[in-house]
Amino acid sequence: MEQVEHNIKIMQGNEAIVEAAIAAGCRFFAGYPITPASEIAEAMAQRMPQVNGVFLQMEDEIASICATIGASFGGMKACTASSGPGISLKQEGVGYAAVVEAPIVIINVMRGGPSTGMPTAPGQQDIYQAKYGSHGDYEIIALMPSSCQEAFDLSYKAFALAEKYRVPVYILSDEIVGHTRERVKIPTGLKPVERKEPPLKENYKPYEAGPDGLLNGMPAFNKGYKILIDGQLHDEEGNRAAHLPEVCAGLTERICKKITDHANQLVDIEDSFTDDADILVVSFGSPSRPALSAVKEARKKGIKAGCVKIRTIWPFPDNVIADLALKPHTIIVPELNIGRMVNEVKRVVAGKCEVVSLPKLGGLLHTPSEILAEIERRSKVCTR
Repeated sequence: MEQVEHNIKIMQGNEAIVEAAIAAGCRFFAGYPITPASEIAEAMAQRMPQVNGVFLQMEDEIASICATIGASFGGMKACTASSGPGISLKQEGVGYAAVVEAPIVIINVMRGGPSTGMPTAPGQQDIYQAKYGSHGDYEIIALMPSSCQEAFDLSYKAFALAEKYRVPVYILSDEIVGHTRERVKIPTGLKPVERKEPPLKENYKPYEAGPDGLLNGMPAFNKGYKILIDGQLHDEEGNRAAHLPEVCAGLTERICKKITDHANQLVDIEDSFTDDADILVVSFGSPSRPALSAVKEARKKGIKAGCVKIRTIWPFPDNVIADLALKPHTIIVPELNIGRMVNEVKRVVAGKCEVVSLPKLGGLLHTPSEILAEIERRSKVCTR
């Protein structure tokens, strides 16, 4: 196996996101300060001028996402960052980005909510907001890091996915990941994500998709392309088509299916001890770390426990979770909300085994002993 050289740095998760974005070729950031995401804006303000990029502190979050979309069509890889209340304000822009197929990255350093909520405490209560936050039918991609290293790796990946699928991509971090300082390995010689430009030809149609539902690259203004960018449902040339039901239906179906039809290619999970597991812990984000510790401790006690960490939460890895549910008698889902993702697990498991919710609210992370206690409890129930 080829050895990859790394530079090792100690940094916050929020800082790792910034460095990954810059490594991916991001040269535009628009945002507005909000805890626990403020360090992203602060670091971007410092780093963007150093790489000939642009930092804009906008008047609000609505302007921030709109500027990010505009920068993307101006030929720049672009991102914005916020936390719960700010992400709520961005939702109209998310729908706009989805329908004009703007490859942007949206960073949500999640905190407890709703409303102003818990500004300096973690949560995972925005999971459904990422998928369903804007109106109408559309699909996004959402990645969830559980460590500073994954904050770097998945942030770089987010830009690659945004470019390939011409879609808004979320990085769903949280206060714990954002404010933890850890060693981060940054590969030397990491190349920026490629932005493919469509062939410049006569009668160019900016929304003419291939058989896979994907557009052929990303055009930019002032490059010779004739492009019309409008938030209304449109035809392949970008002309408004609200009076044409078949055209509107076709576009809506395509911007959904270009993600759902590629769901199996977007799966990103990490599994441990799943081959013989009687009890499986399915986790994502920060709870994945105490979950793995609990599983290892359970193994020492003779309990056949396994762990699955989901890194791409949307589209949900239906087929993988369904297959993994064939062996265990119980799946435990720890999450920092009232019990959201457990519903997705139940949906795909479809009664193959018992699915147990292990929610936690109040801004505190599960401890390994709490998850271990649930593993032991379920083990005893099923051995009676």
